Amino acid sequence: MTDPKNLLVELFVEELPPKALKKLGEAFAQGLFAALKAQQLAADGARVTAYASPRRLAVHVTDVAARAADRPLSQKLMPVAVALDAQGQPTPALLKKLAALGADASAVPHLQRRPDGKAEALFLDTTVPGATLAEGLQAALDEALARLPIPKLMQYQLADGWTSVHFVRPAHRLVALHGADVVRVQALGLTADRVTQGHRFEAKAETIPLRDADTYAEQLREEGAVIASFDKRRAEIRRQLDAAAAKEGLKPIDDDALLDEVTALVERPNVLLARFDKAFLEVPQECLILTMKANQKYFPLVDSAGKLTERFLIVSNIRPDDPSAVVGGNERVVRPRLADAKFFFDQDRRKTLASRVPGLDRVVYHGKLGSQGERARRVQAIGHAIVNQLRLATVPYTVDAKDEFEVLDSKVREAALLAKADLLTDMVGEFPELQGVMGGYYARHEGLRDGVAIAIEDHYKPRFAGDALPRNHTGTVLALADKLETLVGLFGIGQLPSGDKDPYALRRHALGVIRILVEKNLPLALDELITGAQAAFGDTLAEASVSGPLLAFFDDRLANLLREQGYSAQEVDAVLALKGRRLGEVPKRLAAVRAFAALPEAAALAAANKRVGNILRKSDTADVPPTVEPQRLVEPAEQALAAALAEVRPRADRAIEGGDYAGSLQALAALKGPVDAFFDGVMVNAEDVDLRANRLALLAQLHAAMNRVADLSRLAA
Repeated sequence: MTDPKNLLVELFVEELPPKALKKLGEAFAQGLFAALKAQQLAADGARVTAYASPRRLAVHVTDVAARAADRPLSQKLMPVAVALDAQGQPTPALLKKLAALGADASAVPHLQRRPDGKAEALFLDTTVPGATLAEGLQAALDEALARLPIPKLMQYQLADGWTSVHFVRPAHRLVALHGADVVRVQALGLTADRVTQGHRFEAKAETIPLRDADTYAEQLREEGAVIASFDKRRAEIRRQLDAAAAKEGLKPIDDDALLDEVTALVERPNVLLARFDKAFLEVPQECLILTMKANQKYFPLVDSAGKLTERFLIVSNIRPDDPSAVVGGNERVVRPRLADAKFFFDQDRRKTLASRVPGLDRVVYHGKLGSQGERARRVQAIGHAIVNQLRLATVPYTVDAKDEFEVLDSKVREAALLAKADLLTDMVGEFPELQGVMGGYYARHEGLRDGVAIAIEDHYKPRFAGDALPRNHTGTVLALADKLETLVGLFGIGQLPSGDKDPYALRRHALGVIRILVEKNLPLALDELITGAQAAFGDTLAEASVSGPLLAFFDDRLANLLREQGYSAQEVDAVLALKGRRLGEVPKRLAAVRAFAALPEAAALAAANKRVGNILRKSDTADVPPTVEPQRLVEPAEQALAAALAEVRPRADRAIEGGDYAGSLQALAALKGPVDAFFDGVMVNAEDVDLRANRLALLAQLHAAMNRVADLSRLAA
């Protein structure tokens, strides 16, 4: 590697899509860096820095060579027996191969013989000249641009009026500097030089000649009024937001997605305080917050209790001496938005949710699954089935408990019928993100009985990873019913997720069901829930095979979730291998497996368990009696194992029945010695058929006792 210097490449374009900017900047930098490394132009310790602003994508790479080092290349040609004839002369096949590689017969004396498997082959050893930076950067630039995750390509014409170019936005300048030297590469009809541009309105000059690769960020900041780094610009916005809010004794809404989008919209952030009329605070704050964030990219301010105030923050892209015109303009713009929200809220409350329910029959849910009205009735039926399953899980129950279940069933039926009615309101029509939330507000406005309004609001929860779960029993049942209806219905008609495509968010729905069952420790079996949900579809899914594929889908989601939570693949496999369908028990079983794995006896017992499982799998099930005959236990080691099992198994079973899974597994530690002695001193596959059958029966009992909490064989190395 010769003459290493730092490299800067910048593509100056028209305003890039804000929601894609961060990914575009990272992809451009990493793509260019990877291509330079692959050509050995960037040193092993080279560092890459990405820059991305509304009008530029740039990358800075340290320690880039002007020319890569030459490298040896060894190319296998063919077996010696094929390459040379009996007299050792090159065959036509060898000469043809050499010609294809740009060599001729003069290279034959220099070919190397080397072992290749059982025979010898000829190899051509050459030296490949290292790429020049101009050549390598051109290839790297072409590759990086071709691989950008561009949401939608534009087609535009170059200055000659007839050459068309396809890119995310029209490009106007290209910079490529190796130290202080320009690298003459081309892209998108542009030839690289050292000139860029700064802020559209506040730069000191229209153009900025860059001195070298290392002064890029500094010159843009000082001469161009631009913070080129996405991360530094984001941090500056966050700092200004917090400082401006603190002056008011308030705090800005925490929204990373909004902060990323605003960072992609401004080059020189300037946070300003603005206000709206307090009368708008009569509207639910979710509506006001959403309209300010989604439509205007403002940061609403809330008090210490999380209640919205009439103040909000603007992130301006300019810094005038007198910001009053900017503030006033934004206050005038937001007023009609908030007025619309107030109008929608007032109009919606003139009709009850119940009066909107018939209209759901005219709203298509899915072409094969009917209307939203049909969907609501299915959710109602599934919710009723879930309440019945809960009732059965608590039998025997008291009279008070029976009454409690009847009240719960009544609330679930009412909430399920009304939960989708807010889809027909003006507010949800304008802001679909508020479905459920607005239903809860309208239900409270109507004075619906306690718990129903909360259930309507919560039935979409959890909406995303880390979201809160439903707050009451009615909402919990309704959320389960709603998600199961979606999953069973779409699986039933074959609308399964594929790769990255999940248009109906079925993975999110499945994780929601899992979180509710696990975190609320509900005594519900997943397979029974699916069966009950499918029954609600009647003839629509009567012939569909739903349970198997959907259970496998849940298993996959649950395994991924548990691994993300820090459990090892072995721990997760051990617990999930039993296919237990009461997911509320999974955390206790995982904790028990982790505690068991820490015991000194664990590794040996896991290995023995695996060995027992293999023996039983290779045996004909008909050869394994259901019970052990004590009189056929002739070897001391098998007698000792039977005695130990007779002592340990009842203790382990009692622990399981009491919910002490860790205690159950720890009780098994006493079996290590007898199990080791059994395999050391007893031949399982004895010639005597009766002895063999009795020993298999003993191993079957041992296997059953050891695998009630988890499949311990999955812990074996």
